[in-house]
Amino acid sequence: MNRIGLIISTLLLLVVIASSTLFVVDQRQAAVVYALGEIKEVIVEPGLKVKMPPPFQNVVFLDRRIQTLDSPQTSPIFTAEKKSLVIDWLVKWRIVDPRQFIRNNGVDMRNAEIRLAPIVQAAFNEEVTKRTVREVLATQREQVMQGVRARLADDAKSFGIEIVDVRTKRVDFHTNITESVYRRMESERKRVAAELRSTGAAEGEQIRADADKQRDMIIAQAYREAQKIKGEGDAKAAAIYAAAFGRDPQFAQFYRSLEAYRQSFRNRSDILVLDPDSNEFFRAMRGGALPTRK
Repeated sequence: MNRIGLIISTLLLLVVIASSTLFVVDQRQAAVVYALGEIKEVIVEPGLKVKMPPPFQNVVFLDRRIQTLDSPQTSPIFTAEKKSLVIDWLVKWRIVDPRQFIRNNGVDMRNAEIRLAPIVQAAFNEEVTKRTVREVLATQREQVMQGVRARLADDAKSFGIEIVDVRTKRVDFHTNITESVYRRMESERKRVAAELRSTGAAEGEQIRADADKQRDMIIAQAYREAQKIKGEGDAKAAAIYAAAFGRDPQFAQFYRSLEAYRQSFRNRSDILVLDPDSNEFFRAMRGGALPTRK
């Protein structure tokens, strides 16, 4: 029984030792083999590999894929015309020399990013300070990124990495400048709005004046036509009255008396004080002057 247990223990020990000597290298990784703290081998070919068991040899894996470093802070950069810009950038990089990378940064990739960020910011400072805002934003934006990438090439070699790409995500004025630009834009818009309102008011007054003029002309023309028609009607009526009164003078006198009564007594409250015996006004009412038809 002791012999069987010994055999099983030996087999388990061998399995543990064998498993500690075998490791798998992924195609996205680089395996760095240490021997007592010294780098003995760097393996980039994927597959099953063999090493000595710990503590004689240990393995550390590094990611060989492209990494992204975003600007950790937005520090203002002055252009050639002394304008303060805030630039958000990103850098694409990857490990190409694992030995050099570990010597300078250790096995933690965050150490490399912490050290690389101020170098990238300094490269942007050097490229932006010799250009104007218009050049940074439009005409030479690609040249700025190429210049930063060229400046980072030597530092990248000492880091054991390769700079794949450099890009600017956002280029904006500093907060103080942005506020002043917004205020200037707002005042300009207000000026344009006031100018448009004043122009519209002037045009409105002109339109109203033209409309009033046309209205007065139409009313004057209509009044003239009405007076003309009325005059023609009065003339025809006078001719008819004259012809009728000429044929019967007594009827004309009676008709005029009735018209006089109608004009004198328009309302029931109207009062006229006269002496009927001494006035010819009521002669038609007394019946003695009623006209007779011929």
